[in-house]
Amino acid sequence: MATDPQQRDQGSRRGLGPREAAAMQIFWRRPGKYLSVRQVNETLDAGLAYTTVMTLLTRLHRKGFLERRLDGRAWTYRPLMSQSQHAATAMAAALHDSDDRAQALFHFVERLTPEEQQQLRRKLEGDDR
Repeated sequence: MATDPQQRDQGSRRGLGPREAAAMQIFWRRPGKYLSVRQVNETLDAGLAYTTVMTLLTRLHRKGFLERRLDGRAWTYRPLMSQSQHAATAMAAALHDSDDRAQALFHFVERLTPEEQQQLRRKLEGDDR
């Protein structure tokens, strides 16, 4: 039961709260794997009630971050985007909200290390090395 791309973009623009980010880290460390509420709760190790984690994952699903499927009587979840895709979506949203996109990009590139700037330059020139 995948979420449509427009809903995913809207969810990504809303961002992640601290607990949501912690939960997503668990999924991003296991790309493509479906995880149960119990598995996430045990890995979070935050002393949260099972129902709290269930609500958290339901919200992440509704926001377009997670896909879910019924596995027996329980929902299992997996991420709809990688961590780098999420970061790219967040950066695109920040650019969209900027009144001067070029200046925003300049300030972003300014903060990159020389190696990262070189990687970006090569990627923009079509060299994927």
